[in-house]
Amino acid sequence: MADLSIEVNGIKFPNPFVLASGPPGTNAKVIKRSFELGWGGIVCKTISLDHSKVHNTVPRYGKLTEPGNKKKVLGFQNIELISDRPFELWLDELAECKQAYPERVLIASVMEECSKDRWVEIVERTQATGVDALELNLSCPHGLPERNMGAAMGQNPEVVEQVVGWAKGAAKIPVWAKMTPNVTDPTLSAMAAVRGGADGLAAINTILCVIGVNLETLRPMPTVEGYTVPGGYSGRAVLPIALRHVMEIARSCEGTPISGMGGVDNAEDAVQLMLLGASTIQVCTAAMLQGYEMISGLCDGLETFMEKHEFNSVSEIVGKSLPYFSTHADLVERQLAAKREKAGQAHRDDMWKGDIAKETDSLVTD
Repeated sequence: MADLSIEVNGIKFPNPFVLASGPPGTNAKVIKRSFELGWGGIVCKTISLDHSKVHNTVPRYGKLTEPGNKKKVLGFQNIELISDRPFELWLDELAECKQAYPERVLIASVMEECSKDRWVEIVERTQATGVDALELNLSCPHGLPERNMGAAMGQNPEVVEQVVGWAKGAAKIPVWAKMTPNVTDPTLSAMAAVRGGADGLAAINTILCVIGVNLETLRPMPTVEGYTVPGGYSGRAVLPIALRHVMEIARSCEGTPISGMGGVDNAEDAVQLMLLGASTIQVCTAAMLQGYEMISGLCDGLETFMEKHEFNSVSEIVGKSLPYFSTHADLVERQLAAKREKAGQAHRDDMWKGDIAKETDSLVTD
């Protein structure tokens, strides 16, 4: 039986599958339920110091479905904000969950305004609950940009480096920086986070999108009192984008662990992210659509893959496919070299056949 555990930043995950920050980790009850089902870890829904500034709407989700098949979800949009539950209540519940499941990995997702005092306070008070690590949400695409939070921070490498530095200055546990995909070059903010002292990186958060327009009402969706805002796109359709971001970040931030996410629907998807540099895999949308019980399929699928390819540990998978990325110019040269080699081999084969024919003719003549 394959060993599915992996150690990251000194933290041992029973398996690499982690429920990502979002609705799956919205309170102590669902966090405990996730641990009971076998998830290797969970990142709680993002919390901030002042919940009174967070106001969610209904509806706040939208689906992109296959034409003619409304049950087949291709992509998923949300305009949900961070947790609107009191910070003090979260502190109590995080401590409660960690005490109840000390062997499971509990990571707290935190977000604050661009203020050193606020970041230091949220780090110090949250880590005191006993959580294993902190994930800095620098990437929510629609998360209170008017307060310079979320992606408004993560899109600016200088701010990323500064905020990560503030958090690391107060942290006594590992700090991960969660990256936004809503940038042209994903390596810039990732490298800035590493310069700021980040112990790990998480990628990707959701992609800013408009899920669609209702052709009956002519209103964009999800529609709230007739209006909407762009939101975060997730689900199976974003996997290729996540693969590219994880790959580029892994190559530019060598040695820094990555928690990969985005479009993971099954074990095969997860393994692809791992092959491109992710040490752990976070899942959110699929868990919402399939149910938290999907963890059994993820573990079984990973174990089957490891046995097929004779991997003894999960860490052996991480980054295995990275060496096979190159430049277009190199691809052209490799293809030309292969053609030349093939032509040369064909020529050598013809010469060999000719030599054999001469020897045969000689024997017949003799």
